[in-house]
Amino acid sequence: MGLVLIRLLFVAVVSLTCYLIAPFGQTRELDAGIGAVVGAGIVLFEWKLRGVSLKRLIGAALGSLLGICGAYLFALVIRSSVPAGSTQSFLQILVMLLMAYVGLIVGASKGDLLNLAALGGVFGGEKQGKKSYKILDTSVIIDGRIADIAETGFLDGIIVTPQFVLRELQLVADSADSLKRNRGRRGLDVLQRLQKMATLQIQIVEDDFPAVREVDLKLIELAKLYEGKIITNDFNLNKVAQLQGVEVLNINELANSLKPIVLPGEIMKVFILKEGKEYNQGVAYLDDGTMVVVDNARKMIGKTIDVSVTSVLQTTAGKMIFGKWDERAFTRTSIPVPAPLGATPVAASVPAGLPDPKPSQP
Repeated sequence: MGLVLIRLLFVAVVSLTCYLIAPFGQTRELDAGIGAVVGAGIVLFEWKLRGVSLKRLIGAALGSLLGICGAYLFALVIRSSVPAGSTQSFLQILVMLLMAYVGLIVGASKGDLLNLAALGGVFGGEKQGKKSYKILDTSVIIDGRIADIAETGFLDGIIVTPQFVLRELQLVADSADSLKRNRGRRGLDVLQRLQKMATLQIQIVEDDFPAVREVDLKLIELAKLYEGKIITNDFNLNKVAQLQGVEVLNINELANSLKPIVLPGEIMKVFILKEGKEYNQGVAYLDDGTMVVVDNARKMIGKTIDVSVTSVLQTTAGKMIFGKWDERAFTRTSIPVPAPLGATPVAASVPAGLPDPKPSQP
């Protein structure tokens, strides 16, 4: 809030100064309005610079300085070849603006190549800051679990959202398919949720790579440029990035590592949801989504039973648990047993598979 007040005060001071001295030769009110626009433009320029890295600022400054030096040499040529007058002045100003602008843009784009860490001191932490960048993929934004992870405090550094990812997310949100449209809108809601977290620093970068069409390849190039890590749950992007030497944080791998560990022989209670692929199999799911395949449990679909774990299989898609339901150990049937004359009949529980008791002869 204090920074906003300082900015508003700066715009007010510029406007008041223009009102008092009338530098544009207009009425005082019009000069004050022009001053307010100029002050707002300066504040906007300062706000944009806050998200620029130190390397880019140094590169832009050096590029502008070299551009102005080059413009001075061109001005000498123009002065000797073009007659004095308005044309000569216009060409000199145009060359100066052009060279300064080109130097600014080229210097800023090449500033990331500077190795400030070699200078030590104040500049030593710049490279380390680059390594703390986490770049979000479109799939992980739509997935939504990244917001829950961020709330727990396990994410540090700067969370980077590229503009080309936002454009892809907007295309999904504007899709004619209702399912894709809902997924895209959920991704936008997740980004808003991340931006509202006070402990998290979100940065939207304008870097793009026009020569690269695929968004996944653009993410890899951006990660190389910022020396950061890609956060995704895309299996293919994970493999391609690792082949190119880019570090990846996979949300699915994190979820798999947090699943409970079960050992063969343990007893667990599961709800049989559907029939398995093999004969007489039933399929259940744990709360975290882990699939449990149970032998001899086809007849128990829709019921909760105790199963004995036989093996655990870890795959690239996740973890699978195989178990067995022992009908002889867990199933009991109730059958009537005749009671003495005048007594209340009772039921005895007899293990399944035993012969039915016969009533005693009178």
